[in-house]
Amino acid sequence: MAEKQQQGSNVEEGSSRAAGKVVCVTGASGYIASWIVKLLLDRGYTVHGTVRDTADPDKTWHLRALDGANDRLQLFNANLLEEGSFDAAIDGCECVFHAASPVFFTIKDPKAELLEAAVSGTLDVLRSCKKASVKRVVITSSMAAVTFNGKPRTPDVIVDETWFSVPELCEKHQQWYVLSKTLAEEAAWKFSKDNELEIVVMHPTMVIGPLLQPTLNASVEVILNLINGSSSTYPNIAHGWVNVKDVALAHILAYEVPSADGRYCIVERVAHYLELVKIISKMYPNIPLPYKRGDDEPLFPTYQVSTDKIRSLGVELIPLETTIKETIESLKERGFFEF
Repeated sequence: MAEKQQQGSNVEEGSSRAAGKVVCVTGASGYIASWIVKLLLDRGYTVHGTVRDTADPDKTWHLRALDGANDRLQLFNANLLEEGSFDAAIDGCECVFHAASPVFFTIKDPKAELLEAAVSGTLDVLRSCKKASVKRVVITSSMAAVTFNGKPRTPDVIVDETWFSVPELCEKHQQWYVLSKTLAEEAAWKFSKDNELEIVVMHPTMVIGPLLQPTLNASVEVILNLINGSSSTYPNIAHGWVNVKDVALAHILAYEVPSADGRYCIVERVAHYLELVKIISKMYPNIPLPYKRGDDEPLFPTYQVSTDKIRSLGVELIPLETTIKETIESLKERGFFEF
């Protein structure tokens, strides 16, 4: 009930601000971006969304089906590797939500596939924003750009927005996705300073929750792999977890709240996979779940992430238990899993 009241209140407050305003969401077909588009339409905004191919129904039908899309959603072709391709979509927009980014976990050529696309693509979008006199850019980054710095992460450690991942450490350990997010953020802040363009950078962690798009994304697949019987073991690692609806709302509030600035970590809590297994077991006792760790190492420690700044925007984080249930029910509804 509290969650519904919070979202309803935010929608009402946002709707009064949104009338007649045009905003852009890059990479609009993606998991987080789709939810940003949905919540923007719910609030009354007119949305320009970029996708790689507007003629591909797998990338667009779930967007076109959203309430308000017929009248207030326009899709544009744009590609992170094509300079100037975002100009048309961004022209006339007051805010840009830059959610487009390459995501690969197996890299043949990291410089070309990830680093160049993430850094050059971000700068190209920001150049388009500068030309179009956009008032604020909200960039989707990741906790990957926050935590990979060699500092210990133990139960008494509190990670916050002052943490930055170290590029040299990322490269040493061949953490190309982490490096791409880290370098893209560095480049964005430099561009912001040099060009007096206002940006806010959002750092979500493992994002789960209900799906809008027809395809399975990497973070939700993590939950599917726990419940589909594909393995008798669970990973010996702890992640931060957060609901996709909170991530989308946080992006919008980072635009709507005038005082929003800097970086925002978006994490409801850090939990080991063992805790996820226990939560799922209580809710769905008939689902066969992994029963042992994937290695013989000691249990990977959890740590804390400060929620003070993200809550200051007005985001009341949905509990992990609710988020896991929403994820599993969405996987069932979309035919990825039966029970």
